[in-house]
Amino acid sequence: MAIDQIKNLPDISFIDNITLDDVMTGMINYFQDKYKELTGTEIVLNKADPNRLLINTFALYLYQGYLYIDRAGKLNLLKYSYGEFLENLGAWKGVTKSEAKEATVKVTFTLSEVRSSDVTIPSGTRVTAAGIYFETTEDNIISAGETSITITMKCTEAGTIGNDIEIGEIVTLVKPLNYTTSVVNITKSSGGEDEESDDSFAGKIFLAPSSYSVAGPDDAYVYWVKTFSTEILDVSIDVPDACQIAIYFILQDGELPDAEMIAGLETYITDKKIKPQTDLVTVSAPTVVEYSLNLTYYIDSSNSTSAVSIQTQVASAISDYISWQGVKIGRDINPSELTKRVMAAGAKRVEITSPVFTVINDKTEIASLVSQSVTYGGVE
Repeated sequence: MAIDQIKNLPDISFIDNITLDDVMTGMINYFQDKYKELTGTEIVLNKADPNRLLINTFALYLYQGYLYIDRAGKLNLLKYSYGEFLENLGAWKGVTKSEAKEATVKVTFTLSEVRSSDVTIPSGTRVTAAGIYFETTEDNIISAGETSITITMKCTEAGTIGNDIEIGEIVTLVKPLNYTTSVVNITKSSGGEDEESDDSFAGKIFLAPSSYSVAGPDDAYVYWVKTFSTEILDVSIDVPDACQIAIYFILQDGELPDAEMIAGLETYITDKKIKPQTDLVTVSAPTVVEYSLNLTYYIDSSNSTSAVSIQTQVASAISDYISWQGVKIGRDINPSELTKRVMAAGAKRVEITSPVFTVINDKTEIASLVSQSVTYGGVE
């Protein structure tokens, strides 16, 4: 991933790694040398010497200036830049940070009976569930003779807070409407996005030059896919045949995209301003390769007093492994990684029945846990 390439770049210092002690020592030595030069007498500045205290004070403020110089230099580099400074770096490449977006949901409004005249659902009508509010963005009309209408409503708060409200959970009108007896969402709310993170944005800036090519390199497609939504975590580009481009992607936390998200990305990515004319592009979720997790672990008797703490750490290590295994397309199912994490958490030994090592297609497949059984075998 682009951000990994950025983070792995060598560390640099614009002040040659100078430290506060270096500044203090240099200033004290200079003072002592200059004093001898001017007076012919050697002087030693002890820790409580007023001159030394003054020099230390000056050195502290001078070193702060060094730190500002180092920071100013680093803010011009992707590895270190952040916030508004990073946004200004992006401007050089014509890249802007994605703003937070509101989730949407389709809600059906139903009348108590057939009306002989139109009924208006005004703009700003709000519905709610679990303290999350959605509102209409324009006037909608239930025509005479009809009893219901389905409206796409937008969350009143930007971000992921409005996502994942299940079908049938939104049933409350904030303010009653004439003739309307019920409301209910017929889709799961989705599409809400938080403001793009600095890591994601830095990765997008890194990939931006690839988008200048009209030859359709992998990185160009990755760039445009990441530009479509900040919810996209990982992207894989496959070329099954000449001029055929297959794009596979997953969302944050390894979640597979739904049909609506896939269709939206395909429409976006096949725009003539993005896609080379000769490319036939398809978009889909990766193929899931299922695995089960079944293990027993033991704790050394010398750590028996910490057994409860170690069990908690092992549970966390297993959870981290499951996450690690499922957030990267093409990552082989690797029980050795699981053993390493459980052992590092404090276990004496681990017996793993499953998973077994399984090669995953590096372009089109992703591992997905279907069941797990973790047994604490006790102290030995």
